[in-house]
Amino acid sequence: MQEDVLSIEEAFGDLRDPRSRTPAHDPTEMLVVALCAVLSGADSWVAIQTWAEAKLEWLRRYLPLVNGIPSHDTFGRVFAALDAQQFEACFIRWTAHLCPALVDQVVAIDGKTVRGSHRGQERALHLVSAYGSGLGMALGQVRTADKSNEITAIPELLDALLLKGAIVTIDAMGCQQRIAGKIIEAQADYVLAVKDNQRALARLVRGVFDSLERCPELHAGTFDEYREIDKDHGRIETRRCVAQDISSRWPGKVDGRWPALRSVVMVEATREIAGVASTQRRYYISSLPADACRIAHAVRSHWRIENNMHWVLDMAFGEDQCRVRVENAAQNFAILRRITMNLLKRDTKTKVGLKIRRLKAGANDQYRASLLGL
Repeated sequence: MQEDVLSIEEAFGDLRDPRSRTPAHDPTEMLVVALCAVLSGADSWVAIQTWAEAKLEWLRRYLPLVNGIPSHDTFGRVFAALDAQQFEACFIRWTAHLCPALVDQVVAIDGKTVRGSHRGQERALHLVSAYGSGLGMALGQVRTADKSNEITAIPELLDALLLKGAIVTIDAMGCQQRIAGKIIEAQADYVLAVKDNQRALARLVRGVFDSLERCPELHAGTFDEYREIDKDHGRIETRRCVAQDISSRWPGKVDGRWPALRSVVMVEATREIAGVASTQRRYYISSLPADACRIAHAVRSHWRIENNMHWVLDMAFGEDQCRVRVENAAQNFAILRRITMNLLKRDTKTKVGLKIRRLKAGANDQYRASLLGL
């Protein structure tokens, strides 16, 4: 593991205490205690208090904790009142220190609903997250407004991140001209999925590849193709990526509406199981040149946010089952989980899943201290 983790005190020391009276428990100390507990398997305020009381002697090696461990009600009240936007900004600053350069890294952006966070008629918390697919780290998160969707949250997240040199991938919900513009302003590139929410664009992109299949000689020298085959457990999957350069010509002449648009892409996946084949095509637009291999890698890397982050948060951290939900508490607990996930993923020597690593962190004081850089 690397030894240059920005300390929790440095990264989160500017958090404003939401309490008006002089508190019995320092908020930074509470944050460190909560992180240690979540790292060790705690998934609720009661679990955090119970673990911390059992580990009070160990915690006092690093924290004064003059008044002991706060009650679970105190943890709940403080994190419910804590400014979630400020906490998110501190989290993004901390992750930026872990991975200061994103050049040529794929940054996948996608949303996830924390299903256990709904209260009565209020809808459950929905977060839009950025994930460094090659780094295996959550880079930031933004909550969608209660009566809005990901389209308004994604630009906020893009503004908060340092994306210079990165390749940003987003599903069809984020295929918006404003979002493409934000990515280009950040000196990054984009690969955006195209579906019928952009009906005219989808029709034009499909038309490009229909024309390419009918008359490939007319497109000679303007497209690139990449193919790969996977065989596993009786399944054969062939993936073909075709990238068409549209810098010189574009049917419909709408390219000027999409900042820095350079290529349109078709990804065709054919699966054969027991002799039965099925084929699916997906379409994309990109500011990258028509390099089919590079774009195919970006498209495949996008799905790691589902498999390596969202699934992990549910399976290893029980995010969907968590009933923390008062005021800002669900959003702030989600940040605690993502900080913990990043710390655990930095350990490349322990060859077990994150759920087992949490067990190890709960049982092994030295391992827990090394993860936190204490």
